[in-house]
Amino acid sequence: MTRDDSKILISACLLGSPVRYDGAAKALVHPALDAWRREGRIVSVCPELSGGFGVPHPAAEIARAESGETVLADAARVVDIAGVDVTALFLAGARAALQLAREHDCRFALLIDGSPSCGSSVIYNGSFLGQRRAGAGVTAALLRQHGIEVFADSEIDALSARLDRKG
Repeated sequence: MTRDDSKILISACLLGSPVRYDGAAKALVHPALDAWRREGRIVSVCPELSGGFGVPHPAAEIARAESGETVLADAARVVDIAGVDVTALFLAGARAALQLAREHDCRFALLIDGSPSCGSSVIYNGSFLGQRRAGAGVTAALLRQHGIEVFADSEIDALSARLDRKG
């Protein structure tokens, strides 16, 4: 077997940057992450900052228990907790993340789960009551549509194993 040395697009909050909507980080500590840093394989991204949000900013969720795919299809909206439609910012951030991934030839992404941008296996249901459901955020959905393999932060071992086999 041959190791895949592709660069990896990673949520900035997982790398310790305080860029989450609430101004916090959610640093992930893992030996694979340390190795990827040493190897210069990490490409840091925060789609929400890239899309035009400041830090902090109001919490946002994809409305009506929809998903990033339906937002991309213009069939759902992302709204903040005050009901303001922030879909355009989420779409801009997703496009910026895809452009960054392409510029660095990233074939893989490790994104924070739960986020309306980066969630890859679960997102909040749009009620702002802390209820999660299966689904993908806007950025995760767009990356997948363009052939980038997306992993949640809880799947870092699976990503590491994926990189350790060719292809």
